[in-house]
Amino acid sequence: MAMKGFSVSLLWLCGLGVLSANAAGGGEPRPHVLWFVVDDMSAQFSCYGESLVETPHVDRLAREGMRFSKAHVTAPVCSTCRSAFITGMYQWSLGLQHHRSGRDQAKIKLPKEVVPVPELFRRAGYYTCNGSGLPRSSGIKPRTKTDYNFEGHRDLYDGPDWSGREEGQPFFMQVQMAGGKLRGGQRESCQRLIKRARETFGNNVDARRVELPDYYPRDPVLIEDWTAYLESVRLTDHHVGQVLKRLEEEGLYERTLILFMTDHGISHARGKQFLTYEGTHIPFVVRGPGITAGVVRDDPIEHIDMGAISLAFAGIKIPTWMQGQNVLSPDYQPRRAVFGGRDRCDETVEFIRSVRSQGYLYIRNYNPSRPHLQPSRYKDGKDILKQLRALHQDGALSPLQEQLLFSRIREGEELYDTRSDPYETRNLAGDPTVVAQLESMRQLLDTHLLKTRDAGFIPEPLLAEIAIDPRWTIHQFVQSEQRYPLKRILSIANQAILRRADQGEAFRLELDDENAVVRYWAAMGLRTLADRFPGALRDAETLAQDPDVSVRLVGGGLMGLLGDRDRAGALFVREARAAQTDAHALWALDGIKFLNQPQMIGTVQRDEVVRGEYSGRAFDFLAGQGLVYRTP
Repeated sequence: MAMKGFSVSLLWLCGLGVLSANAAGGGEPRPHVLWFVVDDMSAQFSCYGESLVETPHVDRLAREGMRFSKAHVTAPVCSTCRSAFITGMYQWSLGLQHHRSGRDQAKIKLPKEVVPVPELFRRAGYYTCNGSGLPRSSGIKPRTKTDYNFEGHRDLYDGPDWSGREEGQPFFMQVQMAGGKLRGGQRESCQRLIKRARETFGNNVDARRVELPDYYPRDPVLIEDWTAYLESVRLTDHHVGQVLKRLEEEGLYERTLILFMTDHGISHARGKQFLTYEGTHIPFVVRGPGITAGVVRDDPIEHIDMGAISLAFAGIKIPTWMQGQNVLSPDYQPRRAVFGGRDRCDETVEFIRSVRSQGYLYIRNYNPSRPHLQPSRYKDGKDILKQLRALHQDGALSPLQEQLLFSRIREGEELYDTRSDPYETRNLAGDPTVVAQLESMRQLLDTHLLKTRDAGFIPEPLLAEIAIDPRWTIHQFVQSEQRYPLKRILSIANQAILRRADQGEAFRLELDDENAVVRYWAAMGLRTLADRFPGALRDAETLAQDPDVSVRLVGGGLMGLLGDRDRAGALFVREARAAQTDAHALWALDGIKFLNQPQMIGTVQRDEVVRGEYSGRAFDFLAGQGLVYRTP
């Protein structure tokens, strides 16, 4: 049954109403709630149209429940995605937008009113658990995963599965599965997975029939990797079947609300970590008592809706602060669009936002001077990325593949017609025939960023200082227009990415503002203009003396762009040595990376400049490239 827009059957509404009444104290057992959360996997399931694999167990959930065709994550990387779905809030509203936020000294705390979903279930009498969903006797090691970026998340669960609950006690279970991570990053691990699938199923995916998106070359290394990925889909489905069998054997299946989703798309060059379809589109299936079987929903939803759906189904009041919505509610009004954000991932500094409507995708790159495939130890360690870089060096990629994957810089704005261009390869942002659509998408995104008080405009070194300050949480800080004049900041940032020389003087005037975030984005605007605006070197010298580290680092970057690389390198090394937080040290070392200066710019000891895991990764990259030499 296809559902265009939103309509529900009377039978389903009645069933949901009865369940909610029972959960609220009508005497009947409350429903259990089980989430399947899979790593690194797009919607390559047969119920979503994938023809090279059969996924009977996920297909069963879709057949017996409701399948959403246009579900997207708000963050295409695991920790920030999990920060969002476990709170039911956009990660950027809480300052959790960076991968592995709140590390080392800069611990991030939630505001008191924001309570994670498992704790809400626990307060309602539920037993909370997180693991494989299988008993210890299964031989499968329990895979507990939280990775929520904020403090206090280790106390959210009572056990690895529901076996430890009291008799008759309802449970809230998260089944964690490695999904696409099963294939690893090397050809050897892919080959082992293919062998494992053959031993499990008696056959393998036919690699000859594997099709890749147009922006990837049909290369043997990439074909083998994608084949192994499809085998990981089959093995994931097999795991789902084992959990469903357990629920049935224990008499729990018919009383359990089951949600199946992944934490983002496939880990690939244009998938995981990015806001294109491959990175954000996920499978999302809901099956449970009272839900009409075989329904297909075509309206767009976000993964942060998981919490609201589950709480409402259990008869637990949805908190007013929660931004996710109960998309099963009879009075739910379908979304016009869904939103996404990409920020720092590991040691790779980035800032991107997007809005996706029924027919268009609009992406805004707030660091357009960065290439799409910035150096990344995590991604560059994978054989598929090594092969892509080798093909790039050999000139063996098509013009489209070169443009999308290896352009030196990106446009500040991207607009794709997703109906005529499903792979999202033709940027229409400069097309005069779609100006009205471009402006509409701009306004949609701006309105949302202001409404949700996006903390992403605060550079991470300053964000770390805010996190350390005991006077407020990041969420509380960004709610204050005085401390964080977001409308003004957004206006400056939006102008900065357009590289318009006539804005140079306006940026320069903002350098005297008392607010460091305002000055930072004015500095970024001047940096994008570089040698196209008179007096840029003088501006760089002014920025290098700013009281805020983030502004000083932009000044160093501007010096480097204007050719004064020695002074820029000295500034970055000085800032790295003075850093108190991992974020400060990382940003300083990141500046060195983009000087593109092959000779030594500093001789430093590792412990002089490393303050945590990601500044350590950045240092190791620079040392490997000969950009910073270690002392003996």
